[in-house]
Amino acid sequence: MPHLTLEYSQNLAPFPEAEVLHAVNAALCAHPEVAQESDLKTRTVPVASFAIGTQPERRAFVHAQLRLLSGRTPEAKQALSALVLQALRPLVPRPDGVQVQVSVEVVDMDRASYQKERW
Repeated sequence: MPHLTLEYSQNLAPFPEAEVLHAVNAALCAHPEVAQESDLKTRTVPVASFAIGTQPERRAFVHAQLRLLSGRTPEAKQALSALVLQALRPLVPRPDGVQVQVSVEVVDMDRASYQKERW
């Protein structure tokens, strides 16, 4: 914990995965809600098959889902989602003629049932 999954539509290729992973991890690890940097697990997931709305316009997306153990305040969640969006903003490709949507959500993981081991 935390887990960050970044899905992006493949029409944003080439997507700068390495730069994005570094930027969002650096932003989140600088926040006091992330107590230990090695606990943050981030991955990118290119999405080949997708639809955005019903119109034939050229559209693309990036969606970040940050999963945290429950118990964070609404203000902490808002601050973390804003950090992720701020880190993504300069790195998400903006192809000509393509409307790009970037979104971030914070999801609570049930603290009572979450288990983790380190080896």
